[in-house]
Amino acid sequence: MKINYSNLEKKLNIKFKNQDLLVQSLTHKSFNSNNNYEKLEFLGDRVLGLVISKKLLDIYPEEKVGILDKKFAALVNKKTCFQIAKSIDLDQYIITLNTKNKKTTIEDKIISDCCESFLGYLYLDKGFDVAEKVIYLLWKEHISNSIITQVDAKTKLQELSLKKFKKLPNYKLISNTGPRHKPFFKVAVKLIDTKYFFGEGNSKKDAEQNAAISCLINLK
Repeated sequence: MKINYSNLEKKLNIKFKNQDLLVQSLTHKSFNSNNNYEKLEFLGDRVLGLVISKKLLDIYPEEKVGILDKKFAALVNKKTCFQIAKSIDLDQYIITLNTKNKKTTIEDKIISDCCESFLGYLYLDKGFDVAEKVIYLLWKEHISNSIITQVDAKTKLQELSLKKFKKLPNYKLISNTGPRHKPFFKVAVKLIDTKYFFGEGNSKKDAEQNAAISCLINLK
């Protein structure tokens, strides 16, 4: 199957060699049950994990393992991989068919899976150094944002509230909209002597984290 990958090559400033393997890395099992991205996704997940782990140790040499683990989880999860894939329009190259052999809407999970399988392909096609360079390029903004670990926001706010008021923060679900496969939550949080601060996200947990961050920033 001949596909024009020139735009993708320009975005990453590289030239692909094995295009058959590239096609495989972006092929869902609904199209080809034998020759699809699953094994390359397995490999790419490990490549991404190694590169991000190494980078975090370089940036935070004095940080505790528990904090590094939370930063790592935020950088390699399905949500982040989906965002990375969309940033380079990787979904435009994904091959998937439904039972009627017509192109179907590509699910977010498939797009994030293909992000990892594409990294597995890069490792095999161009070597570790190039794969590492591409990961640093695509994850640059996310790595920079890891300085503020969202996972810690609720914990920090809880500690602050207990220390000052001996009570937990009060979270309130404002709304839950959108389809079941892609919900959108809005949550508010307040302490004893504060107004409500709001956060949004594709899960209630993410919305609570973002509300906690908003509250912490304003309290500072």
